[in-house]
Amino acid sequence: MDVRKMPKGIDAATLKRWLHDGSEIALFDVREHGQYGEGHPFYAVPLPYSVLERDVGRLAPNRRVRVVVYDSGDGDDGPAARAAARLETLGYASVHVLEGGTRAWQDAGFVLFKGVNVPSKAFGELVEQVAHTPHISAQTLLQWQQSDTPPVVLDGRPLGEYRTMNIPGASCCPNGELAYRIDAFVPDAQTPIVINCAGRTRSIIGAQTLLDLGIRNPVYALENGTQGWFLADLPLERGQQRGYPADLRPQPARVAAARALAERAGVEWVHADTVRDWTKADDRTLYLCDVRTPEEFAANTLPGAQHAPGGQLQQATDQYIGVRNARIVLFDDDGIRAPVTASWLRQLGHEAWVLEGGLHSGLALADTRIPEPAALPLVDGDTLAQRLAAGSQSVVDLRTSAAWLAAHIPGSVWSIRPRLAATLAQCEQAVTFVVDDPRIAAWAVSDLAGGEGHTFSVLDGGFAAWPAGGWRVETDAVADVLPPSARIDYLFFTHDRHAGNKAASREYLSWELGLLGQLDELERSAFRPLTRVVAAPE
Repeated sequence: MDVRKMPKGIDAATLKRWLHDGSEIALFDVREHGQYGEGHPFYAVPLPYSVLERDVGRLAPNRRVRVVVYDSGDGDDGPAARAAARLETLGYASVHVLEGGTRAWQDAGFVLFKGVNVPSKAFGELVEQVAHTPHISAQTLLQWQQSDTPPVVLDGRPLGEYRTMNIPGASCCPNGELAYRIDAFVPDAQTPIVINCAGRTRSIIGAQTLLDLGIRNPVYALENGTQGWFLADLPLERGQQRGYPADLRPQPARVAAARALAERAGVEWVHADTVRDWTKADDRTLYLCDVRTPEEFAANTLPGAQHAPGGQLQQATDQYIGVRNARIVLFDDDGIRAPVTASWLRQLGHEAWVLEGGLHSGLALADTRIPEPAALPLVDGDTLAQRLAAGSQSVVDLRTSAAWLAAHIPGSVWSIRPRLAATLAQCEQAVTFVVDDPRIAAWAVSDLAGGEGHTFSVLDGGFAAWPAGGWRVETDAVADVLPPSARIDYLFFTHDRHAGNKAASREYLSWELGLLGQLDELERSAFRPLTRVVAAPE
């Protein structure tokens, strides 16, 4: 890719001013995930260069929005320059590069935040401070569970996270489903309810959701979640499937409470015709988000909607919303989940609306995804094995480094788009890529001037096709083959906190607790948490 014509550069002070001027802006960290997690500006959204085309149409659907990309300050050949050039060819009209990247940002006196989903996690800590969300310790929960009146324990994470480890006896009910499904879990108005997650944020937000809805039961957040339980030397369950019930009818009282909560947070309802007018004007970024479960989304949704389950949209907003100060329209089919989620987004500082009529509104938006790349030729496992035996073939694995380390084709090498040219310099002329999404390989190859003298193909069916065909895999990769410094896609920051490392768990919890103190006044004032409503004595 020709990057000699550099996009417009801006300095750190200008970027800081833009982030708080009230206009739309997308700040994209185009480094890989591990690099992003080691330090980034507060409002940065991760958009790794390796998957840029796959995700940018969803994260920044309006090509006219202000876009700023950055890297570590790697110069003209870094991912920021390449990403900016690529965005311009894709039709983005206002692309800028942060001069000097994260180094310049820090040199200007601005904070770099470690970890991921930082705004949502900092907000959770603020909610606990402002609303005084009740919490209990792991030891207290254990005592309650062993009593004659045990509490209902609900895990506010998605099922995939819940299965990795959970509090014994807890059921999975993601935070976005709590307001809708709580009556199916709780037998009466006296049973205590305890909400937990892996750490702190979703425990706090889940418990506060029920309190803000006026649930009569005593409600508590489990302090420090499953990590607090583990640090108290208590056993965790693994591989559980206790989930939420399906096919519920929304209770009118819950619908009314959800609407009242949303209105209290400043949420408004919008008709499909108004949304259509917004899209015709094309002067603002618009997101249409289906906040229901994965199963419901797969069965039926509105054209142009992205799946953004309510609990995750609150917890990991930057995985769904790439533009600050954009319009976010949420919908469901029950009148509960979208208003509750919208109330949290409003408190987080976003302009969130609820679509009148929801799934049945008739709204349809255009697809904003980037056009598909020209596909690379496919090669089956038998042919690849024959070529490898003949010594005329190289295999480059573009999956995650974690996946490659877990199992890979013998003789293959791991690489990633920003480093692909250097990898290919050590390869045979014929190269086959192993990748979960063949488009990732095609987009990576598009960077190469004339293909660097190679011919390319993709293993048909991805890595799974290799063991399925009976071919041997390697699972014993050693660290010096792929040292941590090479794994730019993997965030090592407290990475083994769920694998029995108590020091990593303590470090992670300390990081969460310290986030709020790192915010400056502008960042903190963008949040609008509701104060807790205390009922008058009867």
